[in-house]
Amino acid sequence: MLKKPPSQQTAIEMVTLDSLVPMDHLLRRIDAVIDFSFIHDLVADLYCPDNGRPALDPVLMFKALFIGYLFGIRSERQLAREIEVNVAYRWFLGLKLTDRVFDASTLSQNRRRRYRDTRVAQAIFDQIVEQAIAHGLVDGTVLYTDSTHLKANANKNRYDKAVVVKSRSDYWDDLDTAINEDRVVRGKKPLKKRERKPVEKETKISRTDPEAGYMVRDGKPKGFFYLDHRTVDGKLAIITDTHATPANVHDSIVYLERLDRQQARFGFDPKAVGLDAGYATTGIAKGLEDRDVLGVTGYRNPTPPRPGMMRKSKFIYEPQHDGYRCPQGQMLSYATTGRNGYRHYTSDPAICKTCPLLASCTTNTKAQRTIARHVWADSRERTDSHRLQPWGKAIYKRRKETVERSFADAKQLHGHRYARFRSLTRVACQCLLAATAQNIKKIANTMAQRPQTKPA
Repeated sequence: MLKKPPSQQTAIEMVTLDSLVPMDHLLRRIDAVIDFSFIHDLVADLYCPDNGRPALDPVLMFKALFIGYLFGIRSERQLAREIEVNVAYRWFLGLKLTDRVFDASTLSQNRRRRYRDTRVAQAIFDQIVEQAIAHGLVDGTVLYTDSTHLKANANKNRYDKAVVVKSRSDYWDDLDTAINEDRVVRGKKPLKKRERKPVEKETKISRTDPEAGYMVRDGKPKGFFYLDHRTVDGKLAIITDTHATPANVHDSIVYLERLDRQQARFGFDPKAVGLDAGYATTGIAKGLEDRDVLGVTGYRNPTPPRPGMMRKSKFIYEPQHDGYRCPQGQMLSYATTGRNGYRHYTSDPAICKTCPLLASCTTNTKAQRTIARHVWADSRERTDSHRLQPWGKAIYKRRKETVERSFADAKQLHGHRYARFRSLTRVACQCLLAATAQNIKKIANTMAQRPQTKPA
């Protein structure tokens, strides 16, 4: 018999909020293992202790933001509406069924007036990483780093052109020292000290968000983007560092600085790092060797020569003679070391003029071939060789299970495809809070799978 069910919306029931939340809910797992109490002491200096209107509890506010990142709610207005009707969210925030939910503008006004830089977001991220370390989920032995792009909140067709200075590499001072040492060893005078001028180039500047970078990369969309440079631990892919830059900053520029920060902040002693081909540079190879870290980088295809011309790989470097042997047997001897960090090896024009391979070797009017070799090329070659070792193959293979998976989850589940705000500082806060939310989720799910030991 078919009956029409009576309306139950106005029925009075005696329930507790705790009974309405499933026992296996993600927020229950998070509440059981993550301690958020440190946030109150962390931001106490930003609030007046004895004057003004009562402020929204900062612990509640940041927990609400984590709900947005955990469940992919990009809009803060939508977040406030979801908290109003979702009993699990209310339970996690400590709100009763009848409590009034804060207005969405409270979040935006706090961001504008109180949390105007990345200090608090960075401190919260670091504290959660320390909790992961305390639970034994991070060991810092193998670290994986990569970057992903976030589409800026800017119209790619509204821009002005301007000449800007390219980012400065963090190893330039060490390179200048290495150049002079190399010249002295080879009987050359040291170069006069001169300030290295950064390279300038013309680029597009967004009128909507001037701090976003115009990205032009093979296989990537063109437009205004930000980059999230992220490092994860090799044990369980806990994120140990995240750093936002405009999209026109190369991955290798900030890498060594961020690696040093993790070692100083968390006391890591990394033995190896896994990086993609974008980090396969001589500066990073030398920096890793100086830090006694084994680098495993992807293969980077060298820039091909003009059509019909001979590749540099046809010339064999002979360390015992400090020169390059050409395919016809001539030795290209050392000439000088330039300010850009490259040694120049030149051939004998008298021999080259009668060489049958001259047309495909050089277009120099003097019939002379020059081969350039970086002063740190030995470090680069040793780092490249790690990729071919069995242990190096195992480390590189795990990249897709760690840092690449971390980015995939961030984009697919946590709304990390787009920059929610404008300006580098706010996007950096977004990256930090999104990474913190992912770490919270990873810690909670991992700890829930561990067998619980009962007290004696």
